[in-house]
Amino acid sequence: MAIGSKNPILGIIGGSGIYDIEGVEDIRVESIVSPFGSPSDDLVFGNVMGQEVVFLPRHGRGHNISPSDINYRANIDVLKRAGCTEILSLSAVGSLKEKLCPGTFVIVDQLIDRTFDRKKSFFGKGFVAHVSMADPVCGRLGDLIQRAASEIRLPVVRGGTYLVMEGPQFSSRAESELYRSWNCDVIGMTNMPEAKLAREAEMCYATVAMVTDYDCWHLEHDDVNVETVIDVLHKNAATAKELLKALIPMISERKTSCAMGCHQALAKAIVTPKEARDPDMVKKLDAVADGYL
Repeated sequence: MAIGSKNPILGIIGGSGIYDIEGVEDIRVESIVSPFGSPSDDLVFGNVMGQEVVFLPRHGRGHNISPSDINYRANIDVLKRAGCTEILSLSAVGSLKEKLCPGTFVIVDQLIDRTFDRKKSFFGKGFVAHVSMADPVCGRLGDLIQRAASEIRLPVVRGGTYLVMEGPQFSSRAESELYRSWNCDVIGMTNMPEAKLAREAEMCYATVAMVTDYDCWHLEHDDVNVETVIDVLHKNAATAKELLKALIPMISERKTSCAMGCHQALAKAIVTPKEARDPDMVKKLDAVADGYL
């Protein structure tokens, strides 16, 4: 069955407590096994005004997984196995521009991947595919987020480039200035390869980047540190929950496959013919590449 013909289910990747929003009913916790290893945590299923949602704490409950140690493939795989058709990423980021002050929410539309120590594809030796990442996030889902923000009178910035660094250390001042020279807007550690894997799994993916600091380039502000980030993050979390309450009921509006092509990303991406595919790889891809095997 094509993913676009399924009832929309929203997967939300974010902080450990972000699922604790008003109006979530029928909550249950389920552990789903992935052939790509262990996901960050169990999935939390719920229902908001008739719309199914699935929550996954990216760093695990208690925030005990570093950005470089997150099993991004397992996270996306279990969300696909849970039936998710769209994914919303909530991410804390640093600002690379004066106008994007702490507390600002940015609906990202471009990503630059500067990570180097992560598994970035479900495919590989024995089964090759090349998906397009020209538009790494779903504009349709971005439109819904913007509409939800408008409903609760939350000012958001629509559009921006998110540079994803490896971490877990914060940037040097030289690195921060380099990324500013590239005209990047925000910097963080988690949305790649998350977005690439969501595209391979044919799920719509969008990011709400929540600014917590000015990285280290702004000489009139203290250099970024964990204490500052957590303080602003707690303030942003309450706002993020209000945004989710407005957004979740809108997800059910989609009646056909995403017009942006997210649900057919693999249709012209697979290179290896069926007779040449590695059987073990085929088994591992039973959820990600469902319909193409």
